[in-house]
Amino acid sequence: MGPAPLPGGKQPRTERGRRTLRKLLDAAALEFGEKGFHEASISAITGRAGMALGSFYTYFDSKDALFRALVSDLSTRVGLEAREALSGSHDALGAERAAFGAFFDFARSHQEIYRIIDEAEFVDPASFRQHYESAAQRIHERLQRGVASGELREDLDEASAWAIMGMNVFLGLKYAIWSGGRETADIAGVAGAILEKGIVKR
Repeated sequence: MGPAPLPGGKQPRTERGRRTLRKLLDAAALEFGEKGFHEASISAITGRAGMALGSFYTYFDSKDALFRALVSDLSTRVGLEAREALSGSHDALGAERAAFGAFFDFARSHQEIYRIIDEAEFVDPASFRQHYESAAQRIHERLQRGVASGELREDLDEASAWAIMGMNVFLGLKYAIWSGGRETADIAGVAGAILEKGIVKR
């Protein structure tokens, strides 16, 4: 998967450049994920990517610029994973389960995303906010489609989307990052049951 468009207009024009940028972003994700923003270094990132230190500046002006691009790239990739998971036919509840499963699998295979996004709150608050606002917007749009089709309650709004996102984020933290023994379908089923049935005994 190629990188998302870079903030700052340094998107490479050739396929070779896009591959190099992808390697750089992947190396940065590992370096920032392991060491955090302040301890990570450009030289270590380029070393992981197998490229010369000077080549870094073909794509980025600074470590901060790389970090901002990485947060944007991770956000875009999560959105693309969800979109791909929804490419088939789903009812409204099935769409939420599929989108959650895609996020959960991505988080499990890219565990550094949690540390990077958490650090973004302090390193680049605008990127941090954009990450969550774009995720909530995708959920809100799905909810509105479910309302329009008559499958979901008419009073679901933006706050409903944020509530669902909060559940998804913390289920991912617990079961994709901290303890990985449960299958994706199992955790997606837990989330789906809460959405479908609520928590009140009937």
